[in-house]
Amino acid sequence: MDENGTDVMTSYLYPGVYVEQVNARPSVIVGVSTNVVGFIGKTEHIKKDDFDNDTLLNVPTRITSWTEYSEKYGNYDKEHSPYLALSVKGFFDNGGTACYIVRVPGQASTADYIGDSGDTKKGLAALENVDINIICMPGVTDVVVQQAMIKHCENLKYRFCILDSVESADVYSLKERRSHLDSSYGALYYPWLKVTGGSGDVVVMPPSGFIAGAFVRMDAERGVHKAPANVGFNSVVDVLVDIDNTQQDILNPLHINCLRSFPNRGVVIWGARTLSSDPEWKYLSVRRLFNFIEESIYKGTLWAVFEPNGERLWAAIKSTIENFLFQLWREGMLQGEKADEAFFVQCDRSVHTQDDIDNARVRINIGLAALKPAEFIVIKMMQSTKG
Repeated sequence: MDENGTDVMTSYLYPGVYVEQVNARPSVIVGVSTNVVGFIGKTEHIKKDDFDNDTLLNVPTRITSWTEYSEKYGNYDKEHSPYLALSVKGFFDNGGTACYIVRVPGQASTADYIGDSGDTKKGLAALENVDINIICMPGVTDVVVQQAMIKHCENLKYRFCILDSVESADVYSLKERRSHLDSSYGALYYPWLKVTGGSGDVVVMPPSGFIAGAFVRMDAERGVHKAPANVGFNSVVDVLVDIDNTQQDILNPLHINCLRSFPNRGVVIWGARTLSSDPEWKYLSVRRLFNFIEESIYKGTLWAVFEPNGERLWAAIKSTIENFLFQLWREGMLQGEKADEAFFVQCDRSVHTQDDIDNARVRINIGLAALKPAEFIVIKMMQSTKG
């Protein structure tokens, strides 16, 4: 075995016992997934043969295609599943690959969506132990529920929620809603979309599921560092409300991401901001990049728990993290002409006190230079005369 535990050709020339040391510590950090979405909402009641989807109430169920969803939860139904079904279809149509569905009762209340810590966890609480990265509740625009979605993502750290505006919202009501939401762990989108329904008719849908699909598609094509904006949609006919530059002049500073229809381009996402008032966390691509890096490092350094706490361990941790961040920099996820302009990792005597060592603590300081989207392209033109 070499230092990474890989088999190499060994010559055994005499009878006896041969001892080979294997390094159990992983040599690389593997980037975590960023593309699994948790959906919460109402569905049709499906009962056939020996299957009854009432057994799936508040049970997170992994779905990997629209066909699989419709078999378990049915299709678009204006009365029983007014938003979730077509939102999940829009998710898969626009690049989604996997999601978890939490079915809530037909007469779901705020408590059903938020959940609780009782014996039967509902809604958001049912997703606490599921490995997801994005959360959507299509068409659920109650401000208390949206605040709970944000708090859920903040508490669990590595999640981001896509919030729908109220269907009938206008600039003034959006200002009021924005005053109740402030976090880098969520983004709000306006307006709703006109999409093709199950029978070919045009229906109005909240955008969150379609946007989640675009998130996943962009992550796969470019990476989590690329803002999921200036991206078109599949299976979308139009926007419910046409937004012009004057209206977006008001909405963009409020961190409300607009969906706009442009000639020859169709409907595109025309905003990339979080709901945070902190300028450091203005852009959702920065928040999601940090979520991705932090979770990857967390999972990729678990091997160090209970290792002897000294210089050798610190050096190994530092090297492992630096290798991971160097690869991200090479892939264009961090800014800087040189690697040392893109990140730093400190895990040595300078960041540890004797109290840390005595109490079995390892401290790691990491600095990252994240790329921000080119939100404003400024072109200066002048007339020039030869000579």
